[in-house]
Amino acid sequence: MAKRGSGWVRMADVARLAGVSMMTVSRTYQDAGRVSAETRRRIAEAAAKLGYVPNRAAAQLSSSRSRVVAATIPFLSEVQFGNTLEGLSAPLRQAGYQLLIAECGPTPEEEERAVSTVLGYRPDALVVIGVDHGVASRTMISAAGIPVVETWDLDQSAMDMAAGFSNRVAACQMTEHLIALGRRRIGYVDFTGPATHRFAERRHGFREAMQKAGLAADLILEPNEGGYGFARGRDAVRLLLARDPEMDALFCATDPYAVGAVLECQARGREVPGQIAIAGFGDFEIAAEIAPGITTIRIDPRGIGRAAAEMVLARIAGEADAGLERDLGFELVRRGSA
Repeated sequence: MAKRGSGWVRMADVARLAGVSMMTVSRTYQDAGRVSAETRRRIAEAAAKLGYVPNRAAAQLSSSRSRVVAATIPFLSEVQFGNTLEGLSAPLRQAGYQLLIAECGPTPEEEERAVSTVLGYRPDALVVIGVDHGVASRTMISAAGIPVVETWDLDQSAMDMAAGFSNRVAACQMTEHLIALGRRRIGYVDFTGPATHRFAERRHGFREAMQKAGLAADLILEPNEGGYGFARGRDAVRLLLARDPEMDALFCATDPYAVGAVLECQARGREVPGQIAIAGFGDFEIAAEIAPGITTIRIDPRGIGRAAAEMVLARIAGEADAGLERDLGFELVRRGSA
């Protein structure tokens, strides 16, 4: 960012080089439609030559708008969350907003720090992943009085608005699919790590479908058992088969677990899906690349992000039909593993 010897390049410097008043430069950055195309061109050329960056903090003081939408995300390394951010960012950019992202981690304490930080920038709206929020975070968000969209989970009442799908219904349908294949001793691989509402709803959906079919839902790999990632799927096959050698299906809370389960079955010479059907959740890229491909729940993370952007922009614009909930749905994708 360009600086002069005495500090940042000032609006007055741009006005002097462009031959216009400071008010005209300010108006160009805040309400360009009120400035002629020729004047905007001269100001843009002067700003580019000087390396001028508008003072957004000062603009916010005069307009009460930051032109920033904040988003908190549990893990930046999660591909699906990255896709959601991509879907969120594009419509915001087109509307003249920038996305401020904070990684909040998996615990309420970490989320509280992230929420406090992004709200300190006085964003015009906030988008969060999930509905798991501590008391302090909820209090701060409520007090901010800005549009809020909770994403990825429609199984709980939202603080304000929500965009996502029902994790419980999706898991229930996948379990019913396995039952329809004639599987009766079905295991479930729960998510490992701090509890989150969306994974709890997937577990509830599995149990609901099993109970409805009159089947026992006792083959569950609990969060504190087994490893992480692909290794967790491998451990699930080993540990759950030790409990019941007749297990004939395995439903995994996320695709990487299902991939690990397929690899372990292949290493053991256990035929998939002949002896054991395996299903995942999320439709990660690898799910379609291994053999057999993983039967899974396909969701639309980019669509979730786009919907969240549309909702906050509509609310900011004062549109009466902004909506409180967008159900993006899901698709049960059948591949060779089940």
